[in-house]
Amino acid sequence: MSRWAWVDVDAGAIEHNVAVLRSFVAPAEVWAVVKADGYGHGAVTAARAALAGGATGLCVALVQEGVELRHAGLACPILVLSPQPPEQMAAAVAAGLALTVHSEAGVAALEAVGVSDHPVHLKVDTGMHRVGASAVEAVQVAARIVASPATHLAAVFTHLAVADEPGSPFTDVQLARFDDVLALLRMEGIEPPLVHAANSAGAIAHPRARRDLVRAGIAIYGISPGPALDDRVAGLGLRPALSLRARVSHVKSVRSGEGISYGLRHTFGRDSTVATVPLGYADGVPRRLHTMGGEVLIGGVRRRITGVVTMDQLMVDCGDDEVAVGDEVVLLGEQGGQRITATDWADALGTIAYEVVCGLSERLERRVTTPGEG
Repeated sequence: MSRWAWVDVDAGAIEHNVAVLRSFVAPAEVWAVVKADGYGHGAVTAARAALAGGATGLCVALVQEGVELRHAGLACPILVLSPQPPEQMAAAVAAGLALTVHSEAGVAALEAVGVSDHPVHLKVDTGMHRVGASAVEAVQVAARIVASPATHLAAVFTHLAVADEPGSPFTDVQLARFDDVLALLRMEGIEPPLVHAANSAGAIAHPRARRDLVRAGIAIYGISPGPALDDRVAGLGLRPALSLRARVSHVKSVRSGEGISYGLRHTFGRDSTVATVPLGYADGVPRRLHTMGGEVLIGGVRRRITGVVTMDQLMVDCGDDEVAVGDEVVLLGEQGGQRITATDWADALGTIAYEVVCGLSERLERRVTTPGEG
């Protein structure tokens, strides 16, 4: 390894999770969402594992992300979920990436490239109000897609805003609006080959949302889409695929009354042993984690992060315990029967687990374990 801090990625866990989801949502297909470098797990690693688990397609957010997968030799369907600048159309076409379109301008951008019969997925806004065509616009755009020699309508889809809150009635509202749009399209003689609506939360909690395929993101990494779905994720047997580990780089004794780290914002109430761990906020460990009760595992024991997390290092209060340079530190993952999860961090920080894993820096080497390896 290049340094004493790294991310372990269990590709077997991703493969397992996709296989479980594929069985759970059948007959719907699973398309694995591997944007944002596979939610911090490594896009190519996640994509290969997902396909091995039975995914039939992949989803990304950027043309560059899709091109990376093509360069890795992946030939499956790849959908770019977000509208892209016209300047990216040629690269997307060259890589054979299906594109999201929500306006006639999107069709015109493809026509300008001189492409023929390129697959596009028409996105409908059913209430999230981020990207998508309204009901009236959807019919107009679909007609333009069908009429243009540059494009063919591969799918129609929408995105759910509160699927991770099973008690909310708004998911049913969105799905009803979506069905209305599909009915309008049928009245115009337009029948999309594929229809999709469900993200991970929709796939797990809303059978009506599954349609022809589900776009599974956070769940394929073994992370719950939200607190209300934690029990369902556990019941499915999904396994976390990522752990964040390091080794103690320095050990020192600190006397009672002394402060530590920038600002000396923590003062010790007793003599203590402090371990320095060589990673910090430049690696994705939030600077304020120490104020939110952040912990690590050393020797299978939960220990508090002490003092402000710095750019490249953080400190841990080990009390009276013996700790040595080189001892393993687990920031996310399991050690000695104890586990710290991305959700634990998210709950402490007032955010979501997605942000935690996506925030892990490229400075951290990804060590991948594939099925059959120890």
